[in-house]
Amino acid sequence: MEYIIGADIGTTSTKAVLYDMKGNVKAYSNIGYPLYQDTPEMAEEDPEEIFNTVTDVLFEVMRKGNVQPGELKGVSFSSAMHSLILMDENDRPLTRVITWADNRAAKYSEELLASGVGQEIYSHTGTPIHPMAPLSKIIWLRNEHKDIFDNAKKFIDIKTYIYFRMFQEYKMEYSIASATGLFNIFNLDWDDQALEVAGITRDQLPELVEPTDQITNMNMTTSKVTSIPMDTPFVFGASDGVLSNLGVNAIDPGVVAVTIGTSGAVRVVVDKPIVDPNGKLFCYALTKDKWVVGGPVNNGGIIFRWVRDQLFQPEKITAEQMQVSTYDILTEIAEKIPAGSDGLLFHPYLGGERAPIWDADARGSFFGLTRQHTRAHMVRSALEGIVYNLYMVMLMIEGIAGKPKSIQATGGFAQSELWRQMLADVFEQNVTIPESFESSCLGAAVMGMYSLGYVDDLSAVKDMIGVTNVHKPNEKNFEAYRDLLPIWIRLTKKFKDEYSEIAEFQRTHTKKKEEK
Repeated sequence: MEYIIGADIGTTSTKAVLYDMKGNVKAYSNIGYPLYQDTPEMAEEDPEEIFNTVTDVLFEVMRKGNVQPGELKGVSFSSAMHSLILMDENDRPLTRVITWADNRAAKYSEELLASGVGQEIYSHTGTPIHPMAPLSKIIWLRNEHKDIFDNAKKFIDIKTYIYFRMFQEYKMEYSIASATGLFNIFNLDWDDQALEVAGITRDQLPELVEPTDQITNMNMTTSKVTSIPMDTPFVFGASDGVLSNLGVNAIDPGVVAVTIGTSGAVRVVVDKPIVDPNGKLFCYALTKDKWVVGGPVNNGGIIFRWVRDQLFQPEKITAEQMQVSTYDILTEIAEKIPAGSDGLLFHPYLGGERAPIWDADARGSFFGLTRQHTRAHMVRSALEGIVYNLYMVMLMIEGIAGKPKSIQATGGFAQSELWRQMLADVFEQNVTIPESFESSCLGAAVMGMYSLGYVDDLSAVKDMIGVTNVHKPNEKNFEAYRDLLPIWIRLTKKFKDEYSEIAEFQRTHTKKKEEK
């Protein structure tokens, strides 16, 4: 037998899947870790906890798959984007992993945009100016944590950290680099203007490599802990978003991937880098010949979790006692409410928002509440608000990449029949749900197979995703959504003027509470 491992370093967990060379799943492991949020703006992780988790999931799939010597042909990695770790002269972390969800650099993102320099940098990096991006995070650290900044030998991401711990080399592939705000997507090199604005040098960044490049000679300690031979090729892989497109076979022009996990995204593949004149969409590398244009949203499944924890605590307790999913109960409740939630609208901006509004100060709201509305209306409205937000992103993508030919939906929400139907009804298009398991892991594995010569090109994934389910839009629901969407979009624009005020109030009062 010949196997490959596709692994995905996510925001809340790391997953590893052992595949044979036809894409069949042979073993799976998923282990979580905490997200540290000491303040509302913070979102950090412990790099050592993640490294230990990575070695644990690799060991687990090797064990569960009963992989014999010589059978594992390679390992390929997917990873969350936009993370930042500062390393000292002794190659030890000066910081925890500052994740994409961290908003503490918001002030510096706003200043960059207001000066006009931000749009200039975006025009050749393809990364929207936002606190998620390492560019903004580095400027924040330089201004507010100068002692840490001054002692930094390297500025890296979590995947580079994991590979450094395994191979003692600082290397970053184009895909992760293209999400830093520091990488020129047109000449495939670090961007001079971005480096100057960040106040760092090329020597402080990893060496750039292609996603299909390989590295070998893992250190003996990691080899023993994972049961993976030292000479096993590790393919650098790419970021989770672009590999999710690959993992659901959404790599042809016009095929749109809509993903909703904890967060979410709408993405389409193009054959060369393009940028949005308004700076609202990203352009990230899958390979140097395939680029993914789209918009990421902060607020996906995390909103459903908030609804469960804050509005349905009794049901949560009951579900735990009955050993059933609270989410299944909430979905059944929401299904009893008509499309449009009887005019109750929800803006899902509980953690600020990236696309489509790119406002770290954005806050959530229910609009249109009456005495007739119930908790059931609120849960359906929350789910619809997530889909409305994705639809706004899709409208932006249409402006530069054309109307979609088809939609592939993935992520945890794609397991919900109600959510899939909402997506089809709001977008007024067929929605295909590929059977592929852990799309980013499969994408990583296929890229690994291509790098190692087991498949001729990335399109081989089409034979690996299994059966697909197609959801057709229900025309009976079109009227409600067509009436409500313009109201929802207008409200989004009107609320924008107030977001900074309410966010500042919340920050000030949080600080006062901490001082007490």
